Amino acid sequence: MASNQNKTRRRIPKAYADSEFLASPDARTVRILCEYFQPLRKFRENKVKDTIVFYGSARTLERAPAQAALEQARGLLAADPQSEQIQARFQRAEADLRMSQYYEDARTLARMLTEWSLALPGPWGRFLVCSGGGPGIMEAANRGASEAGGKTVGLTISLPFEPQGNEYITDSLAMEFHYFFMRKYWFVYMARALCVFPGGFGTMDELMDLLTLIQTQKIRRRLPLVMYGSEYWKEVLNIDALVKWGMISPQDTNLITYCDTPEAAFEYLTSALTHSNGLPRSRKARGG
Repeated sequence: MASNQNKTRRRIPKAYADSEFLASPDARTVRILCEYFQPLRKFRENKVKDTIVFYGSARTLERAPAQAALEQARGLLAADPQSEQIQARFQRAEADLRMSQYYEDARTLARMLTEWSLALPGPWGRFLVCSGGGPGIMEAANRGASEAGGKTVGLTISLPFEPQGNEYITDSLAMEFHYFFMRKYWFVYMARALCVFPGGFGTMDELMDLLTLIQTQKIRRRLPLVMYGSEYWKEVLNIDALVKWGMISPQDTNLITYCDTPEAAFEYLTSALTHSNGLPRSRKARGG
């Protein structure tokens, strides 16, 4: 009898503390729910209700490093003008410098929108800049908002080839997702406006997903959408051809507004947000 009492009791882990189980296929629904409730809690704790989402390429460089890379490539080309590899590097550097203007514009626009937002009345965080949290355009957006003194959101996604969580995201509003669809949900659910800068497959996936939701009225609220960089977007996506071939209705083109300067995008977005959210139209509230 005594020997039985002296036996060490084996502790069985509870299911919610079993890391092996939580990482298994059987717990997938639990992980999905976590990616719903954790962001919900963070947004509530930070009093965030509305965001302005910036989409765009992670590959876009800031102007200074892009200029430095071009100068280095130019020096290599001068030393060995026949090298095809160096020629390709020089051409890539030229393109990177040209595209770096979008980094600078995203940074400027995010700063302007944050300054405007901070002047609005109310206890809740109005129109916080939100990005995918990575480098490139995402970093530029978070950076501009941070430089204006505002909080800024970063919804990162775990990827094997892309660093996540740029340094400009507000610590309490930095979130990392495993599931793309849950990340998209939080992009769209909180969004009151979107700025889509030049990007690749990921940016176009997010853009088309959003346009489909608006077109099919799964999103019923007014959601102003800026496609920034008309030269790029009109070459990459021929929206008029979709109308020509009967794949979309002519009125579907009204879902998109093209802008080419931070000032034009700022004026359009603040006007649309003021109108749709009943905000005061004073000069202070308009960022002027």
